[in-house]
Amino acid sequence: MKGATWRARLNRLGPVLALVVIYGLFVFLAPSSFSTVRNLETIARQTAIVSMAALGMTIIIISGGIDLSAGSMVALSTVVIAMLLQAGVNPWVAAFGGVAAGAICGLINGLLITRLRVVPFIVTLGTLLILRGVAKGLAHQQKIDVDPEALRWLETLLAALRPGEHWMLVPIGVWLMILLAVGVSVLLRYTRFGRHVFALGSNELTARLCGVAVERTKVLVYTLGAMFAGLAGLLQFSRLTIGDPTVAVGLELDVIAAVVIGGGSLSGGEGSVLGSIVGALIMTTIRSGCSQMGLPNWVQEIVTGGIIVLAVAVDRLRHRRTT
Repeated sequence: MKGATWRARLNRLGPVLALVVIYGLFVFLAPSSFSTVRNLETIARQTAIVSMAALGMTIIIISGGIDLSAGSMVALSTVVIAMLLQAGVNPWVAAFGGVAAGAICGLINGLLITRLRVVPFIVTLGTLLILRGVAKGLAHQQKIDVDPEALRWLETLLAALRPGEHWMLVPIGVWLMILLAVGVSVLLRYTRFGRHVFALGSNELTARLCGVAVERTKVLVYTLGAMFAGLAGLLQFSRLTIGDPTVAVGLELDVIAAVVIGGGSLSGGEGSVLGSIVGALIMTTIRSGCSQMGLPNWVQEIVTGGIIVLAVAVDRLRHRRTT
């Protein structure tokens, strides 16, 4: 019994220990600029977009699903925000419109999955292309520029801290992601909906027999997941200050990888918010360290891909021991 408890604790702490080891390795190997406060802030800013989308993907993967259209939702969200700002809409309304666009896409995914009874992989693979096409169509296959005066506070969400703002430690967008991460963690751990999500991912048939409204829960799961993709789109827009229908290609892979590296299981029923954020931090730290060392991009991709394969292998070994 004690051995099982220690294994469970090790599974939870494994991603955190991996992050500490990887960061320590780059502190030793990379130039001194890697460990500066400025670079730590940069890592936090670069991680925020993936982490925000990973909050929603965590819910989806725990429920036993997957969403390959997250990157396209981010692109669509930036286009919607830019179009609304260009039309003279208030920035708050534009931001809400971008997030709502993501949530609507998730609602459509959830309805297609539950009504057509098609596996999420196929449905979201299709909507990945559809939403990317919609984003390009709305933007007329070009970037949408916005008057700087119309941006107001939107451009400050992920902007580097100015001299008088260092007391904040990190930009507002990072604090927003942290606040929402706490909210999602509470939602999964202490609410009926959270228990239903874990039950759904562990065994859908058993969950149905226990009275869980499976279809309704799935629709809500995909809607929430896409809402966080819309929020990631808001952060992406803040970073670029343009609506770009070609942005975030492949982002869904980074998001899924963050959840898996953080201990989430593609089989469903397992995952944590902290683990997903740590997984995103691991990938960003590797890329930052490799860049500081002057390593080419293909080396970064090989290292990141190797870590993803290792994380999935560890997940499978863990499941074999428990079955």
